[in-house]
Order: sequence, then structure tokens, then C-alpha cells
Amino acid sequence: MRQVRGLDETVRHFLDRSLSVNVATSDRDGRPLVARAVAARVSPGGERLTVLIDGRANAALVAAVAETGRLAVVFTEPSTHRSIQIKDDAATMAAPTVEEAALPGPYIDGFIAELAGMGFTEAFVRAVMEFDPSDLVALHLAPAAVFDQTPGPKAGERILA
Repeated sequence: MRQVRGLDETVRHFLDRSLSVNVATSDRDGRPLVARAVAARVSPGGERLTVLIDGRANAALVAAVAETGRLAVVFTEPSTHRSIQIKDDAATMAAPTVEEAALPGPYIDGFIAELAGMGFTEAFVRAVMEFDPSDLVALHLAPAAVFDQTPGPKAGERILA
């Protein structure tokens, strides 16, 4: 049985805002698959992450996660490029709960606010983050491994979170 620990308070605090979130996996043949998430949430104790993606637009990624359980999620603060990657090899997926389905609105609004200071317009960010609410898929993962992915000398170092 695998041991799941929660993310520490510093990592949870970093993740508890509207960041750029990308998810990745590979299919059975090792082909990489990447998608942009439209929202993410960390549980209060940090033992579970929920990431929402457009399942129809990313059907191959959803199928690969269902088959392999492998999932990596990278959270990046665009203004600083500070990035954290979280991996799991037993990720699951489900239709989002009502509460989860409501996450993208405020999440995207916060992301717009983050990017506005960098000169990106609301219309541009909304176009990049566009999704069909009826196609949302919730990916759930436990933080099996956490890495600093901020560009620089510590990129790739494991974080004991």
C-alpha cells in the first residue's frame, strides 16, 4: 500500500491561488500528452489535489491517465516563473462535483488578475482558458513526489513537502 503525505504549508500556500497549471502524462507507448488546466484545488491538509481540464479537448490525456494512473502537474506563477511540479502514479479521474465544477470561474478571474500586470488582456486570457463546462473532467492525485521546477540551479530538485 502506498503512503500518502500531505504537502507542507509553504507549498499549499503557493498552490492556493490562481496559477498557470499544466498537466502531463504519457500513453502506454511513451508518447507525451500535455494539457492546460482551467482550475486546481489542494485539500486543506495537502494530501489531495484536484485539477480540472476540458476532457473532450484532451481525450487522449484523459484516456492515458485512466490507463496508467501517471500524472504530473506543474504550477507556475507567471510573474516570477516560480514553479512546482507534483507527480503521482495512481491518479484517478471523475466527473467533477458541483463544488469542483464551480472552481474555474473564480480561478480564471484570479489568473486574469495575475496576467493583467504583465500586459495580457482579459480577452486574451479568456480565449486561452476557454473550455466547455459540460466537458470538465476532474483529475485527482496524491502528492507522491514534489519538485522545484523554477528555472535556475535548483530546477529539478525534490522538495520534501
